[in-house]
Amino acid sequence: MSPAIKVALVDDEVLFRKGIAFLLQREDNIEIIFEASNGEELLFSLEDNEVKPDIIIMDLKMPILNGVEATKIIRKSFPDIKIIALTSYDTKSFIANMIQVGAVAYLIKNTTPKDLIHTINEVAKKGFYYNENVLKTIQETIVSSKNSKGHLETSFLSPREVEILQLICQQKTTSEIADHLFLSPRTVEGHRNNLLLKTESRNIAGLVVYAIQNEIAFLTI
Repeated sequence: MSPAIKVALVDDEVLFRKGIAFLLQREDNIEIIFEASNGEELLFSLEDNEVKPDIIIMDLKMPILNGVEATKIIRKSFPDIKIIALTSYDTKSFIANMIQVGAVAYLIKNTTPKDLIHTINEVAKKGFYYNENVLKTIQETIVSSKNSKGHLETSFLSPREVEILQLICQQKTTSEIADHLFLSPRTVEGHRNNLLLKTESRNIAGLVVYAIQNEIAFLTI
């Protein structure tokens, strides 16, 4: 049996946060290791706790230190932790901003419990998960901003790396990519690490943004 997905909840609305905690605690494969009411509390908890969360479910608008600023800090200090934004804000600018600072998924607070649990599991398995609304926003904002930034150099990627990047953008897991290309999972991981280095991306979500920006692939769900 796979180890439980360790989750931290960060939201200043106590009733909402406790409701999410109650929902997730009913899942056999999810363990809530701590809660926080703002970004500052979250950072203190991360420093104090030897056991770190795999995933942080993060609100955006919070006192003292908001979710955007907290995400920026965590991305630098704890790069292995995945951040799922769970917020009331559904405008393109908020979605694009959170993805650009490091969130690997973005959910609105009126999402269903099923969608939240599905997103947590997908992020734990693949490293990121974007639903249809977020995919559309990323494509519209990234492609439009590409025109002002100019086309980036992509010729340094090998054909195999481009192929793997395209499959990553189809939200396939390492094992699924390995099966599709008749490679070992270890070989796929090696190509993925090379892609991260070559594109200077911090995580898989960064690779996806890079691929869209350079018209290497478009996301599918």
